Amino acid sequence: MTPREGEEAEEYVEIEGEGAEEAVGVEEFAQGEGFTGVEELTVCDPGGGPYAIAAGPDGALWFTLVHSGRIGRLVPGEEPRSHRLDPDSGPTVLCAGPDGALWFTQYKAHRIGRITVAGEVTGFAPPTAECGPFGIAAGPDGALWFTETAADRIGRLGTDGTFTEYPLPVTGAFPSAIAAAGDAMWFTLNQADALGRIGMDGAVTVHELPTEGAAPVGIAVGPDGGVWWTEIGAGQIGRLAPGGRITAYPLPDRSARPHAITTDAAGAAWFTEWGGNRLGRITPEGAVTHYALPTPAAEPHGIAIGPDGAVWAALEIGALARLGRAGTGA
Repeated sequence: MTPREGEEAEEYVEIEGEGAEEAVGVEEFAQGEGFTGVEELTVCDPGGGPYAIAAGPDGALWFTLVHSGRIGRLVPGEEPRSHRLDPDSGPTVLCAGPDGALWFTQYKAHRIGRITVAGEVTGFAPPTAECGPFGIAAGPDGALWFTETAADRIGRLGTDGTFTEYPLPVTGAFPSAIAAAGDAMWFTLNQADALGRIGMDGAVTVHELPTEGAAPVGIAVGPDGGVWWTEIGAGQIGRLAPGGRITAYPLPDRSARPHAITTDAAGAAWFTEWGGNRLGRITPEGAVTHYALPTPAAEPHGIAIGPDGAVWAALEIGALARLGRAGTGA
């Protein structure tokens, strides 16, 4: 692991409703917070394509194999297992559902899947054909909410199999990742350089981002209610504070292409750098730490905090990366 040290970038702060902008320093520090090095665990053939990862209710890590059409399961210290789907279905993003199962999108098959911890799989077809479902997350209403990249819609799927779809007020926006925040869902609009919010009543609002070409993808919500997202096109991490202020933190490597993001209990956000071959951590104050992956061109995508307290990431080369905290067993 060789974190980058001594570089400075600028943080541009946009005050919502005022249009004010100020520049402040962003610090990158080395090997902070007591984390150990990154280890990689092979979970499939190189062509399998681990893409998204989530902690399951059974103490395991669950992940999608986007190229081989499988759902994988790994209990730390045990051998990985996987469950077969249609090999051309393109399982993409997954999440733990309110019913004790894992739910996932099938981008190529245009379906939503459900898998129990015992490996039983069922599928559901949204009303809009060829909708390209991508992001999925459990909502505060006990349903699953997902994005329809090709249809400019947000979908809702009850655990009873009932669908509702909500059109967005923008076209060609490519709604991508989605996350729950309080009594609403927030999602990225990759091609519109914007975030969206949808209430449980279906009311949608769109918030334009300050940076043109930001191309937001991943999104997550911290314990304080702050919303974090990645800007893959701008090489930045964005944050919407509970008070409404938007902050964009440029990364030291603007070509890093940050992709997925998650948050920990301490309020920091963790993200993958698909182009930089690193994992990153950023605090609400803007301090960034990088952790290089052992294998070059590992193509990190999804990221999650595991049941063991470690940070886990899905590497498209056929592995999962694990970053533990020193002295805790994680």
